[in-house]
Amino acid sequence: MALDDPEAVRELFSSFRNVSVRRMFGGHGVFLEGLMFALEADGEMYLKADEHTIPKLAAENSEPFVYKAKGREISLSYWKLPERLYDEPDELAAFARDAFEAARRAAAGKPKRSPKKASGKANSKTKKAPKPEPKAKRSTKKKRR
Repeated sequence: MALDDPEAVRELFSSFRNVSVRRMFGGHGVFLEGLMFALEADGEMYLKADEHTIPKLAAENSEPFVYKAKGREISLSYWKLPERLYDEPDELAAFARDAFEAARRAAAGKPKRSPKKASGKANSKTKKAPKPEPKAKRSTKKKRR
């Protein structure tokens, strides 16, 4: 299955829920209720993982998503979808449910972001400096000393 197509990604998770797919980082993010719980990179699918789900993924010989940046390896909290699940939609749905719950737990631990204005800029409580007063016009009359 070619996972570089958003429709193929939606179809993969159809036994779980109706998900949305957004293009990100040269791959795709898979979202449910505004939370990203899976990502596709280089044709591979990865599920959100935490201390509750990593043992189950590790037992399936899954590995974490790792990429190189600035000469070092960076590991994210996403683990590769076990190969056998591509042919087992009911079990894939259970793993997807676990990944979604991991995304919920991660979101609950993060501070809330400030709401954004319609212009797309974050609200700011800093006041702008007042505009300077116009300079008074000079009188053309000479002052007496």
